Amino acid sequence: MGLRLFNTLSRSVEDFIPLDPEGRKVGMYCCGPTVHDFAHIGNFRTFVFSDLTRRYLEFRGYAVTHVMNVTDVEDKIIQRVKTRQMSLKAYTSQYEEAFFADLAALGCVKPHQTPRATEFIPDIIQLIQALIEKGIAYKAQDGSVYFSIEKYRGAGFRYGQLLNLNFEEMRPGERVASDEYAKESVADFALWKSRVADDGDVFWPSPWGEGRPGWHIECSAMSMRLLGPSFDLHLGGEDLVFPHHEDEIAQSEGAGLQCAGCRFVRHWLHGAHLLVEGKKMSKSLGNYFTLRDLLAKGFNGREIRFLLLSAHYRESFNFTIEGLQGARSALARIDDCLVRLKELAASTTPEAGEHPLMSAVDKALSEDLNVSQAWGAIFDWVRDCNRSMSTHSLTPSQAASSVAAWGRVDAILGLGIGGGVAEVSNELETLLAERQAARKAKDFKRSDAIRDELKSRGWVIEDTPSGSRLKKL
Repeated sequence: MGLRLFNTLSRSVEDFIPLDPEGRKVGMYCCGPTVHDFAHIGNFRTFVFSDLTRRYLEFRGYAVTHVMNVTDVEDKIIQRVKTRQMSLKAYTSQYEEAFFADLAALGCVKPHQTPRATEFIPDIIQLIQALIEKGIAYKAQDGSVYFSIEKYRGAGFRYGQLLNLNFEEMRPGERVASDEYAKESVADFALWKSRVADDGDVFWPSPWGEGRPGWHIECSAMSMRLLGPSFDLHLGGEDLVFPHHEDEIAQSEGAGLQCAGCRFVRHWLHGAHLLVEGKKMSKSLGNYFTLRDLLAKGFNGREIRFLLLSAHYRESFNFTIEGLQGARSALARIDDCLVRLKELAASTTPEAGEHPLMSAVDKALSEDLNVSQAWGAIFDWVRDCNRSMSTHSLTPSQAASSVAAWGRVDAILGLGIGGGVAEVSNELETLLAERQAARKAKDFKRSDAIRDELKSRGWVIEDTPSGSRLKKL
């Protein structure tokens, strides 16, 4: 069973075939955070999707090199550095540290390399020089360097690989200094921005004078330096398709660093937009959430991750508080099932062979990471396990096999094994023991009072073959 992924380049689902002749090594780049503020939940949908992709590739036996950049110099950052009267490093480091703490809270594996743009200025300058030598980039009167769409196309390259551009209806030939520009404009974009007074101390020397890099050139320089001029996978949100990723292709392939017939990136994967409470996120609408906002509301990273993984990455998804409450309930179902399976399995050896749960999840994810189908298989498994345990038709070795299978599934989903009772405090355990003693003494008034107190704290008592235990509501 091969792995198939939707490739934005071809607009179709394709077999995933690594560039590595042995088919084992995979280079994967994901556009990371711009550390001008705390990342919001829409950003984290992309990063959780990227984490799932890496985990599944590793499950399939690939040796993945995962690179995710940190954009620590761009227009918004410079504006805020000036407003806050801080150094560039002091300003960005606080949000970079917060981002990686948030990433860990969501159960994401840290990328193997997390390069900062400011650490790759020499590589950026070298790449710009190569584009100038190719006649595709030019220095403007103000000392900035721009990429020429016209010269690029004139050299036989196609601008518009990731999306179809109608050059007759668009506005070619304009020059745009901003990192972001209107989608109806096919514009010469800045590779190097000449220093201006508002930049303050944020500048570097270059052959064209003092200045700083444009946003698009940063990712090209970092990805090719760390993964080579051609690599396997480039991930990001669909909002980056144009102009950012299209410009990355133009810069990287225009410099002519790839071998004959080779592309900058073989497979492009893009995650769909995230809506919040049915609308585009906006602070004015009150539906703009950082991870920290949601944690403050009482949800945990595991619940948030579950919700972010509940829909296929190419489907627009409505993120709601009600959905988070549903995620809590769904995880509780899995955890409860695992507790019962572990109690039944005890120290029994699992049965030999591939478990049906693992086979079903693998089959679903092998077809363009169809996580929706995978969740269907998981909750069918939960239902069947609970029925079998209720009718005492599940053997200890079968229970042990199910626990082991969930461990392998969870290595892909990254939700945490679950099924533990470690969060039950000593005080709650004491109350449970008192309730059992009251029942034994036929003091049902006291027994009911303890039951009600436990319920008010969010716990119910569940009787199992091995005795009573507490279960989180």
